[in-house]
This record gives sequence, C-alpha cells and structure tokens, in this order.
Amino acid sequence: MSVRKEKMKKLAEIARLYYEQDQTQSQIAKAYGVSRPLVSRMLKEAKEYGIVTVHIAAPGEGESLILNQAKNLFGIQGGALIPQENSDYMTNQALADAAFRYITGLGGRNLGLGWGTIVGEMVSLLEKAPPQRMGFRTVSPLVGNSNVSNRNYHSNESVRIVAQQTMAEPVYLYAPAFAGTLQERQLIEQMESFRQVYGKWEKIDVALVNIGNYPSTPDFASVARYGRLLSEKHAVGRLLAYYFNRQGEIIRSDTDYAIQIPTQLLGRCKHVVGVCSANVRPQTLAGALRTGLIHHIIATESSLRAAAECRED
Repeated sequence: MSVRKEKMKKLAEIARLYYEQDQTQSQIAKAYGVSRPLVSRMLKEAKEYGIVTVHIAAPGEGESLILNQAKNLFGIQGGALIPQENSDYMTNQALADAAFRYITGLGGRNLGLGWGTIVGEMVSLLEKAPPQRMGFRTVSPLVGNSNVSNRNYHSNESVRIVAQQTMAEPVYLYAPAFAGTLQERQLIEQMESFRQVYGKWEKIDVALVNIGNYPSTPDFASVARYGRLLSEKHAVGRLLAYYFNRQGEIIRSDTDYAIQIPTQLLGRCKHVVGVCSANVRPQTLAGALRTGLIHHIIATESSLRAAAECRED
C-alpha cells in the first residue's frame, strides 16, 4: 500500500471513531498513542481531503452557522447559543435556563454537577420551580466544597437542590475542594463518601462544568497550589478547579491537592457540557474548548464567534 493510501486509511479510521462512534479526541489519542492536538489536525485533514464532508445550515435552519463553525474548529458535538441580553445578569439568567434545558435533553441518567456562576444561577432558577422528574437517577458533585461565602461554590448544596427538584438521588461528597497537603488528600480519598462519589464519577453520562476566567474570583488559593506555574504557563481560564492555557493544555502542579473528578474520568463521560457566563473572555472559551474535554457548549453567540477567531499562540 502506498504512503498516501495508508494515510487516507488512517484518516478515515480516525474520522469514523469520532463522527460515527462518538469517541472523544482524547479517547482516540489514547487508543493510537498520539497527542490530542494531532488527532484534531487529522480530523481537519480528513475534511480537507473530502473524507469527511460538512453540511452548513443556513441561518434559521437548524443550528447556527457559528455553532457549526465551532463544531468543525474545536471538535465539539453541539450546544445551545443565546443572544446577548441588555445586561450581564439577564444574559446569565438566559444561559442558566438554556443549560438546564440542554442537559435534560441529552437523555442521561447520572448527572455530574460542577460549580460556578451559571451553575449557581441554574440551581437558583430550578429551586423556584415545582419538582419534576427529568430522567436523572443520581446527581453527584464533580468537585469538593469550597469555604468561600459564595453559594455558587457550595457543591453539596447545589447537588441537594438539583436532586430534589428533578426527583433524583443525591450523592454527597463530604470533603473540602482543596486539601492542604498530600497526606490530607490521601486520607480524604480513603473516606467512604469519597469512594461512593468516585464510583459515580465512573458512571456519569452527563457532566455540567462552568468555564471561568483566570485570574478569577474566587482565586481558590492558586498561589499555594501552583506557585508561579500559572503565570509561567500562561493560564487563561479554569474548568472546575483545573487551569488551562490558550492551547487547551491542563496545567499540572505537584502541590495541587484539589478534590475533584480526574480529567481521565471526565474525558470518558459521554456528554460534558461546558457553560460560560457573559463576562468570559474569548481566549478563555477557546482554550477550554481546545482541552478536548468539552463536547457541548452553552454560550452567547458573540462569545463563541469571538472564541472561534482566537489563535492558539
């Protein structure tokens, strides 16, 4: 077989895994022993060679042009876009409503819940509505509980309300979001509540995660966890309690003892839905989508359009 035919065959294999079998770029990269950015480039090549063809919907016909562009550019499966409202508050309310409608339409049974502005707004909206069964069997936190006063970062409370209002079973994590030492984290990981939640992490099929800027408020003791790494590695945003750069690389630190779902388990989840508030910067959203961890995006049309124009360098 010629080198060209061998290349075309490999591109077709990668494209089938991604588009027909719904495998994530991270899963494909692991199976082939290559990097996720290489898989992304191969998928782009498959389009360029005509192995994969893309239908672009006209405005008002199905998904918007910008969402289709983002699907091609970042490798996401879909999402929901809303127009920018008259204020950030109104926009965030609309995003929260869209996020809940979207996750309940995915048909999942085990929901993993992150934290942050829009997740908190969604919980507040849901709390005002009458309880209604939505198909979820369990609701679990994806990260431990923060000690900040902002309710949006109290994971167990969010899980309690969402489970109550969707008539699902809550699974609580009785642990802080950040352990002070490696020994403390190891002790937490031996706790029964952690083991129970970890078991749910292995089974979640829908995860809702908030995308936030870096630097951010609250700061989550980033200096203690990372020292100068975040500035040296040019962090632009946060996903759960993970930080990432413009290229979508998760920044790791030997002194980060956060209690949260491991990225390898999050990457195995069938539907990871990322949602960002009205003030999230374009480079933050672009970096989050380049991590390969997000399959669906809830954002404003203008935010996603600006993110699509952001370069990696």
